[in-house]
Amino acid sequence: MRRLLLLASAVVFVDTAFYAAITPLLPHYVETLHISKSAAGLLSAAYPAGTFLGSLPGGYLAARFGVRQTTLLGLAIMSASSVAFAFGTSVEMLDAARFVQGVGGAMTWAGAFGWLIGEAPAERRGELIGSAMGAAIVGALFGPVLGAAADLAGPEPVFCSVGATGVALMVWAFNTPGRAPTTPPRVATLVEAVRDPEVVRGIWLMTLPGLMFGTLNVLAPLRMDALGAGAVAIAGCFLVAAGFEAMVTPVIGRVSDRRGRLAPARAGLAGGFVIMLLLPWPTSAWELGALIVLAAPVIGILWAPAIAIIADGAERHGIEQAIGFSLVNVAWAVGQTAGSAGSARIADHTSDKVPYLLLASVCAITLSVLRNRAVRVAR
Repeated sequence: MRRLLLLASAVVFVDTAFYAAITPLLPHYVETLHISKSAAGLLSAAYPAGTFLGSLPGGYLAARFGVRQTTLLGLAIMSASSVAFAFGTSVEMLDAARFVQGVGGAMTWAGAFGWLIGEAPAERRGELIGSAMGAAIVGALFGPVLGAAADLAGPEPVFCSVGATGVALMVWAFNTPGRAPTTPPRVATLVEAVRDPEVVRGIWLMTLPGLMFGTLNVLAPLRMDALGAGAVAIAGCFLVAAGFEAMVTPVIGRVSDRRGRLAPARAGLAGGFVIMLLLPWPTSAWELGALIVLAAPVIGILWAPAIAIIADGAERHGIEQAIGFSLVNVAWAVGQTAGSAGSARIADHTSDKVPYLLLASVCAITLSVLRNRAVRVAR
């Protein structure tokens, strides 16, 4: 179990590092490519858009041909798209490279997490999910460092090294025994699972942090740049923020195993409500940076319980965990795409305050619904 946890953690670490590397580079591309805030949002959203497209096919491939084979295919796509991004000279080429990398990411996550969750005992599921998500968050922590390095040294050596690391992971995965393929579920079974109220709840709790992080990852670095912060300072804020998030997530996974999935989810929603209310108002780079550092671990509380709720539902309906995790990918991709592209567009036509305050309202409404459900269950 430990060896498989290490492999899954390494795979998602590298993938999220490349995904998050764009954050401190956005001001650079806005300046050098002369693109608008909306175009920067689309560049950030290209990856989750690719994830959305690749999620269900990735889950199907993992169930039909095996989790190891799907992980290998995803890593190959990620490596190739990393090199393409390194040599991108137009926003269209960069968008395309990130979109393809998102497709590969959907396959690596479905394969690696389906592999891990399928082998995990039910009583440790939240803990193992939290540990692997912690590694993914460390990747998100390291991503801004990659972005800052690319800003200083150029994207070619930095992102080509990401591609080389992906090849090394392919060798590791190839030499790790994988579970035998299973029969993909009937469409009726999958529809039944998606209509399950608990699964729907998990999907929404996965979508919501995607919305918040998608918004934060576009609007916050552009605002910090406008307040005078450079790429290194922006990367430093997101690095520290992801460090705290990586420490919190495994703990939350263990809490969700012992106290139930919704107890930590309610705490994350309350914290997200407060953070979204505060983010529009800082007038200096250090104030905004401090809020970013606080925001990531608070919003990240939602990851482990949301994934565990969906995994529990997949097991309850007899669905291969890789298929179940494809629902996680879809939910995250919808939230991240809408947060990145949608919030940037809203901010372009109004101000940064509007998307932040809209998200605060969504957190408050979701928290109210969960509390009402807890009262009904108690009665």
